[in-house]
Amino acid sequence: MNANVISTTDRRAAMRELRTRKRAAFMFVLPILAFLMFTFVAPIATMLFRSVHHPIVAELIPDTLQTLDGWDNTALPSDAMLAQMALDLGRLAKDRTAGKLGQEINRILPGFSSIINSTARRLGRIEEAELAASGAEILVNLNARWAEPETWRAIQSSGDVYTSNYYLTALDLERGADGGIQTREDTQIYVQLYSKTLWTALIITGLTVLLGYPLAYYMASAPAKYANMLMVFVLLPFWTSLLVRTTSWIAMLQTNGVVNSMLMAVGITDAPLELLYTQFATILAMTHILLPFMILPLFSVMKGIDPSFLRAALSMGARPIPAFIRVYLPMTLPGLSAGALLVFIISVGYYITPALVGGTDGQMISNIIAFHMQQSNNWELAAALGSLLLGMILILYWLYDRFVGAGNIKLG
Repeated sequence: MNANVISTTDRRAAMRELRTRKRAAFMFVLPILAFLMFTFVAPIATMLFRSVHHPIVAELIPDTLQTLDGWDNTALPSDAMLAQMALDLGRLAKDRTAGKLGQEINRILPGFSSIINSTARRLGRIEEAELAASGAEILVNLNARWAEPETWRAIQSSGDVYTSNYYLTALDLERGADGGIQTREDTQIYVQLYSKTLWTALIITGLTVLLGYPLAYYMASAPAKYANMLMVFVLLPFWTSLLVRTTSWIAMLQTNGVVNSMLMAVGITDAPLELLYTQFATILAMTHILLPFMILPLFSVMKGIDPSFLRAALSMGARPIPAFIRVYLPMTLPGLSAGALLVFIISVGYYITPALVGGTDGQMISNIIAFHMQQSNNWELAAALGSLLLGMILILYWLYDRFVGAGNIKLG
């Protein structure tokens, strides 16, 4: 019985010691977890929340939105709706916030911002009692568009605190008068940009494979002296600023740049070619910048492959090319898949290089996201576009893991 008591005591002591070690290990990784939460999880969560949360219009004209409850979206606006809108616009003019409302409505009805601002300025000079009595007539007399159902559908749609409209816009869709989802009739650019971004990233990935695979193979089979020298050249771009590398391509590809000057000097062309601010410039510059991300995983895997495998296949009568494809290439797939995944994911979200050398023709979806954040100030649409891009990357990664296997990735 004494032995059983001792064993139970020892077991409890061991469990306490194990919990102490786990607690100590957790305290060591806690700063890293907090850093990841602050720099990675929190921004993504904020982006996802902001893509559906938009309370600005609901905070600016809550009384007008309340009068819209029960409206069938097709009938002419009632006098109560018009009068309440006149009161709210007069109040916004005094608070100097009518421009914010105009900016929000203008995203659904282009050109309506000027109508809201001009109407609010005039209503701000009228007493609230008069607006309450005859605000409907005054509002329609100032601009006939206030009596159109389309205007009030836009106001009602923008007044939703939680909305999926930004995701619809990001997919070139919109809600019709009956509430159904339909293709946007005015502009359809985002789906095309997503397709263009994926296609550009696929081309860049293919080019880095074509250029990086032979070089990595030569580095893996070359003597150490030459391999080390080539590795220095591969790593050299990392020691140079990304902005410097990108602007150097501007100097080379511009009308009077190095490339055009050489082509005209040797007589290949009589006039400068339009190389800069094109999709070609974006692909060329990004291939140069992302090439090391393909070479390094390939080299690390190839360096660990025993060259006797290929020699054994050749000694048994296999031809060089079939032996390379059937013996050597499958062993390099972990490095090839890692490099391809790195290059593809990085190129999909690239921003600086397309913005500097791509121009309008070479823009990618990241440039449009930056435009909505920096210039149009439409953060909700930018968040929706970014969320869709994140979802697209996760789906592609899931497909890669499903058919290839993420466990086969080797970075070194």
